[in-house]
Parts: sequence; C-alpha cells; structure tokens
Amino acid sequence: QVQLVESGGGLVQAGGSLRLSCAASRTLDSINAMNWYRQAPGNQRELVATITRGGSINYAESVKGRFTISRDNAKNTVYLQMNSLKAEDTAVYYCNAILSWASNAWGQGTQVTVSS
Repeated sequence: QVQLVESGGGLVQAGGSLRLSCAASRTLDSINAMNWYRQAPGNQRELVATITRGGSINYAESVKGRFTISRDNAKNTVYLQMNSLKAEDTAVYYCNAILSWASNAWGQGTQVTVSS
C-alpha cells in the first residue's frame, strides 16, 4: 500500500495561484499513475489531472492551460500548480495513486477556496 499526504491548499483570490503537493510513502516509479481529483460541495468527485509512471499527462478540459501536474521522483512527490484560479475551482482536492487495476489509495484532501 501507500500513504499520501497532501498540502498547499488555502484561500486565494480569483486570478491567483496555488501549488498543491502530494507526498507518497513509496517511490513514484512503483506507482502506475498519480491523479489529482477535486470535489466541490454537492458535486461528484472530478478527475483534474493525471501523470503516469511513463510520464504521460492528461487534464480535465476545465483546467487545461491553467493547471500543471508534475513530479519530483527524488522526493516521491507530485505537484499540481494551479494558475488563473476561478471561483469554480473551489473544492477539496485529493491525491490518488493507482497501484494496480485493483488497488488504489487516497490522501486526506486539502481545501482550496477561491474568492471572487
């Protein structure tokens, strides 16, 4: 298994930036893919960005051009750089690790609030 710890959330004005971090308890090379999800009140959890072990990256249409997912293998950490934040980006952001087709892990979540 793997433990994931997110950090970096907070309150920011619209148009501002935040960087989220997700520290994993094992090497990223042992994880098939790392995802960032978000969930706003009353909404389903939404996939925001993915980075695979091989380095492939995908984004939700709603964040393309504004968010960037990256990783630092030496620190076992995945980042989500969020720029040009909008009120609709307000949500709890979760880190998710895909270990295999039948196994995945979640972090505790970090709150991001964007004031308009």
